[in-house]
Amino acid sequence: MKKKIIYPIVAIIVLLSTVSFKSDFFEIAKQIEIFTTMFKELNMNYVDETNPAELMDTAIKAMLDDLDPYTRYWNEQDVEASKIRNSGEYTGIGASVRTVKNEITIIEPYKDYPADKAGLKAGDKIIQIGDVKVADFNEDAGELLKGASGTTVDIIYKRQGETKSTVLTREEIEVDAVPYYTLLDDNTGYIVLSKFNNKASSETIDALKDLKAKGADKIILDLRGNPGGLLSEAINVTNIFVPKGELITTTKSVVKKYNKEYFTKRAPIDTQIPLVVLVNGRSASASEIVSGGIQDLDRGVVIGARSFGKGLVQRPKKLTYGTQLKITISRYYTPSGRCIQALDYWNRDKNNNAVRINEHDFKAFKTKNGRTVYDGGGIQPDIKLETSKFSKITTALLKSNAFFEYGTKYYYSHQLKDANEFKFTDSDYQDFKKFVKQSNFNFETETEKSFKKSMEIAKRENLDNNITSSYTSLITSIDASKQALLDTHKKEIINLLTDEIIKRYFYREGLYDYYVKNNPEVLKSQEILNNSNTYQNILK
Repeated sequence: MKKKIIYPIVAIIVLLSTVSFKSDFFEIAKQIEIFTTMFKELNMNYVDETNPAELMDTAIKAMLDDLDPYTRYWNEQDVEASKIRNSGEYTGIGASVRTVKNEITIIEPYKDYPADKAGLKAGDKIIQIGDVKVADFNEDAGELLKGASGTTVDIIYKRQGETKSTVLTREEIEVDAVPYYTLLDDNTGYIVLSKFNNKASSETIDALKDLKAKGADKIILDLRGNPGGLLSEAINVTNIFVPKGELITTTKSVVKKYNKEYFTKRAPIDTQIPLVVLVNGRSASASEIVSGGIQDLDRGVVIGARSFGKGLVQRPKKLTYGTQLKITISRYYTPSGRCIQALDYWNRDKNNNAVRINEHDFKAFKTKNGRTVYDGGGIQPDIKLETSKFSKITTALLKSNAFFEYGTKYYYSHQLKDANEFKFTDSDYQDFKKFVKQSNFNFETETEKSFKKSMEIAKRENLDNNITSSYTSLITSIDASKQALLDTHKKEIINLLTDEIIKRYFYREGLYDYYVKNNPEVLKSQEILNNSNTYQNILK
């Protein structure tokens, strides 16, 4: 069979046409020519049949992996998904899902949307969509759930080992940037801003105006878990609380056209109302522009834990055939001059991992009132709370889905009719620790990785017989230390377990209802806002 050869000529022309003038044109042309000839010879002469499209996709992704995790190639589906995220509207099932090889797991069904109406719950594993088994589908099986509004699809899923079926009717889904706001008993307005799509500022304004009309005389803006979004909306949200003409962020790049200053352009809604902004380790990007701007301008008090530390700006660049390159174009800086980027992707360690900027290397800056703030590691809150932190072990448990899986276990073994009656007891925590140990969730320390690597080398050098017992003893000691860490960071772990469990019974709306009466960060915010002297002294 004659092999089909695909020459990436169009991509090469586009690449050449978008290269900055600062680059060495000859060197780029030389490397592209080398790659083209290599690609041709590989497809013509390799021992087995090759798939040129897959090879090219791998080559592109490998090249970008050497830069930073935000510079990414988007195919047509990725481009469409980005439009949905930014518009806040799409047609689908109304649930967040996680797709793995053989199944699609429901992570969170949204109240009164198609997945919820069909009876699907968090933890359910979809194994068949229509006539297609997820395990037999080579593409992203999540695409099978999409379709025109009003169309139906048969779903087969597993719940707690039992196979079930349901019929799901797709609908137009509207994703709110502000999914919840309410007036608390002490006239504090509480606003949750969960994403920076193109409705973020307008929905925040609507919430603020409504709360003020009901008597709100102080505000909590909750940005915890908000991963960011549109830079323009970050400026507009900050503008709600600060005057027109204030510098909110500056972007800097080696490409001069990306060096820009972003000022507020609108009349504010309220520049005097006392304000608290909540952040945690999952507040990133646009969330950090808002919280950093509010902090630097001494407009409000930031409470919680150090934010994620993403000080990089991306912009999509159109390529051919409906694809795009989402490329990091600049770093952004807060009004005081801070870049809060936490990881250095351009100076990596010996394992090619990005290096976290050491706290000893943080530089000091001054806010508008002369307070000292620091760069290099996210937005440091004015008031830090243990319950907001994300230690390494907590982050590892999150990545391993331990909280999610235990939430499923808890839901099917406990009755809960009133969220305010919920309390995660010491007995429950012991059960969680036992669950983690028995489930063998893989949260591996750097020490373990180093020892394992050393053991692999010892095996190759036939030295393993002499050190196996010592190695086993060391690993046992590390396991014991990891179990001890579960106790050390008990507060933050219980906080995340509480979030996961409350959502199972009462949806996300119920979680926010629980927050306003029980959440330590919300209660601390109210305490600060209700003491004007304390509030003002923090900002001096």
